[in-house]
Amino acid sequence: MTTLRAKTIAIIGAGPSGLVAAKYLRAEKAFDKIVIFEQRAQAGGIWKYTPDEQNDDLFTIPQTNPKGKNQDPAWHEPKSQPLNGSANGVNGLRKRVPSFLSPVYDKLETNIPRGLMGFQDLDWPQDSQLFPKHETVLEYIQEYGKDIQDLIEYETQVTNLEPADEDYSGRWHVTTRKLQSNDQHKAIYDAVVVANGHFIVPYIPSISGIEEWNETHPGLISHSKYYRHPEEFAGKKVIVVGNSASGVDISSQIVSHSLHPLLWSVQSASMFNPLSDSRKREFPPISRFLPATRAVEFEDGSVEGDIDAVLFATGYFYSLPFLENLKPALIGDGTHVQNTYQHLFYAPRPTLSLLALNQRVIPFPIAEAQAAVVARVYSGRLTLPPLSKMTAWEEDTKKEQGDGRNFHVMSFPKDGNYINGLGRWAGEAETREGLDNGGRGKLGPRWGEWEFWCRENFPTIRVKFGERGEERVGIRTLKELGFDFEEHLKTKAKEEGKLI
Repeated sequence: MTTLRAKTIAIIGAGPSGLVAAKYLRAEKAFDKIVIFEQRAQAGGIWKYTPDEQNDDLFTIPQTNPKGKNQDPAWHEPKSQPLNGSANGVNGLRKRVPSFLSPVYDKLETNIPRGLMGFQDLDWPQDSQLFPKHETVLEYIQEYGKDIQDLIEYETQVTNLEPADEDYSGRWHVTTRKLQSNDQHKAIYDAVVVANGHFIVPYIPSISGIEEWNETHPGLISHSKYYRHPEEFAGKKVIVVGNSASGVDISSQIVSHSLHPLLWSVQSASMFNPLSDSRKREFPPISRFLPATRAVEFEDGSVEGDIDAVLFATGYFYSLPFLENLKPALIGDGTHVQNTYQHLFYAPRPTLSLLALNQRVIPFPIAEAQAAVVARVYSGRLTLPPLSKMTAWEEDTKKEQGDGRNFHVMSFPKDGNYINGLGRWAGEAETREGLDNGGRGKLGPRWGEWEFWCRENFPTIRVKFGERGEERVGIRTLKELGFDFEEHLKTKAKEEGKLI
């Protein structure tokens, strides 16, 4: 078994995962320095909506390279003082604000009910709708991070991360760039937590004819990362590619403005149980683009011409440009992060950890459960297995999940079991005098029967929510949509013969 003992910790990103990591690390009362580097001007990560930005230098057609880059920001004049962050310059003078494009769009609402989605020690505003709007999520994250603002260095981008020595439990050189001055700084940290997310480098598949089609008809192909308003597609013949969360939601918004039918290209059944809509027509994947007639051919041989817009809701690559020189590599083809243990620690050098890599999960509680483990490992209260066992875990996961896009996927009930497994692991940490909860420290989330019930039913709950149309903004509880946990328990008890 391996015991690590860090004194200085760098966290990359002040989104929800970075903030929760900082809280659990601080609760250990074991570190001399904890710092969060955030390239934006305020906390919240991608939940900071960027309405005026619809392109960046990571977008090519096709887009099949996961490498990414350390991006330069767009600069804006500050419109208002943020809830938390840095909007004041020298002597209080207002300064320009760096901005990084977010995949959040104007009418985005979460696809997870707020009772299941949040952190365990902060309730959502009770007057917010059941599936919160993106503005509410940003406010929630920033409220959660209020008490750790002293740890955050805003407008500071991590440009490079590399080992500072050869030790398995060794330290890291962290190179940062101050965006206002462009000054570079290099420092050594005992451990690093990567919490920068994986919604940065969009994926657009290489399909026969797509490059020539784009050159002949520039500007007609885009990605959900750059989508902002459905009105942009008014009167247009549109293809939406993909039926995961974004594909379902965006196609349902666009269809109210586009020509009918909206052409919806899907590869498999959606986990989000999309509503049947006569204004949409489903097609299989696109087999080739036909530039001469502004057409596409689908895998069933059908052809549709005079296409005005193709929007790919095909997801993102995993990309860590500040870690591209690390050996063995974390990023291969970009479908997943390699050389990890429990989707969390970089096995060859576990003083590096990466939060919330998993997909098809409830991300906030996943990150919180992971943070509870990471904090205990880095404070020396919890051990890691030997490298051979961590490597064996990855090989076993590849056999079960595949060595590709499904590697980090945790469909229900795997995500709930993972959260509780992490909770049990964190619970094995030795107690230490002075910590909360009788020396056990800050406790991570555990899922009970309600969480598993809600998680299993949330796709159907989301459909019912959407069926309410404009009335949905007034819906606050699951019961209003016909989902009653108490009734579920009674029914279950009857079925098990516990009630007469």
